[in-house]
Amino acid sequence: MPETQDSMTRVADRVRAAFDGAELTALADLLAPDVRWGPPGDESPPCQSRRQVLAWYGRAKAAGRRARVAGVTVLGDRLLVELAMREARASHARAEETPRWQLLTVRDGRIAGIVGFDSERDARSYADADADAPSAPHRGQTGTP
Repeated sequence: MPETQDSMTRVADRVRAAFDGAELTALADLLAPDVRWGPPGDESPPCQSRRQVLAWYGRAKAAGRRARVAGVTVLGDRLLVELAMREARASHARAEETPRWQLLTVRDGRIAGIVGFDSERDARSYADADADAPSAPHRGQTGTP
C-alpha cells in the first residue's frame, strides 16, 4: 500500500528525532528488518539488514561522527533528508559541518532503503530518474554508508 502524506510526515518527524538525538534505539524502530543501504545502483549493497545498518551507525557514533537533520522533503514514498555531518575532533571546540543527503524509501511506515549522496542535485536527479524507470522493483533502495 502506498504511503500517505500524513504517514510520510510522521516518519519524517521520527527520522529527525532519531538523528538529532543520536539514538540507535529510535533509529532501529524506523528501519525495516531487510533495509538496504549502499551506493546508488548497487545491486548488492554493503548493508542488507537492520543489524548491519545499526552496526555501521554504532561504529560512526563511537568514532565521534554526528548527523544533524538540516531538512526533510517528502517525495512520494521517499524522504530526501539533508544532513549536516560533523566529526568530533579533540583539537576543535566546534567541528565543521559537511552537508550530505540521503534518499530514504519508506514501505509500510519503515525505512526500506537508503541511498547516500554528496549533493542535493545528485540525490534529486537519482530520485527523478528512478521514479521514471519502468516498474523496477525497489530500485534505489540502497545508500552510501
